[in-house]
Amino acid sequence: MIPHGVVPPAISRLRMLRCVVAVVLGSITSTSVAAQQQSSAPACRPEGPVVTIPGLQEASGIAVSRRVPGRLWTHNDSGQPVLFALDVKGRVTGQLRLSGAAIRDWEAIAVGPCPTGSCIYVGDIGDNGARRKFITIYRVPEPAGAEASVAASDVFHATYPDGAHDAETLLITPAGDLLIVTKGDTGAVALYRFPPELRSGATHQLERVGTPRAPGKVGERERVTDGAVSADGRWVVLRTTKKLTFHETAELLNGNWREARSVDLTAVGETQGEGVAIDADGTIYLAGEGGGKSRPGTFAHFNCMPGPS
Repeated sequence: MIPHGVVPPAISRLRMLRCVVAVVLGSITSTSVAAQQQSSAPACRPEGPVVTIPGLQEASGIAVSRRVPGRLWTHNDSGQPVLFALDVKGRVTGQLRLSGAAIRDWEAIAVGPCPTGSCIYVGDIGDNGARRKFITIYRVPEPAGAEASVAASDVFHATYPDGAHDAETLLITPAGDLLIVTKGDTGAVALYRFPPELRSGATHQLERVGTPRAPGKVGERERVTDGAVSADGRWVVLRTTKKLTFHETAELLNGNWREARSVDLTAVGETQGEGVAIDADGTIYLAGEGGGKSRPGTFAHFNCMPGPS
């Protein structure tokens, strides 16, 4: 006779077997769904070969204009405080000098909303040794014409809550959220948010969003060199020198680093991939450095947006 409350060994083994089967079936189902979602995403379609950009030996960030269809903005990370206007084939169509701005290490650019309509945000946020007391964002009204210069109407300084970091990614959402993703070479890859009310000339305390993507520094191939937000605000794309990762904006801004899609950039053939931008039609634009010795920077574009989640 089996004492009350004691489970016979055979029944216990049967229950355990059922649990194992349930776990395995659940894993298979999850894997199948993920595979179906991945297969439903459109393939990456190159739109031509990598081209070179004279005058942009240290091309870092790239952004899509909100005011002029077919215009892109990019810049060098040192030298003169000048933005280069490109067309969608990577040809330089103009230059825009930012009066009142200086370069320490310009690493990122974004175009987004501002009180006057559309503005260009230039991120002087590079810090190879993680020694800067503060970083700087320049904000200028985005011109619709072929102006040769524009005044840096707003200058925002910022500090991290946990010490200095190197960063090359500046994000702005259609709602006006301004964020930085650190690179991962002087600390972990992490997301930081500016306060909603920005004051020109003031130094703002950044807020870290959630936890870092992974603990500690990352390898060279995993360092985040740029990012962008899609025009509809749904997607954030981050890049390294060799890879793109797509994230749902709502998740990332809540501290969830889940990747909706990952794309290998090795075959693109960039010398040193740096910048990424997303056009409203899903076109991805890439900018990169020339690799030293005054070699021109690079430009590439293709369609590679994720499918429905």
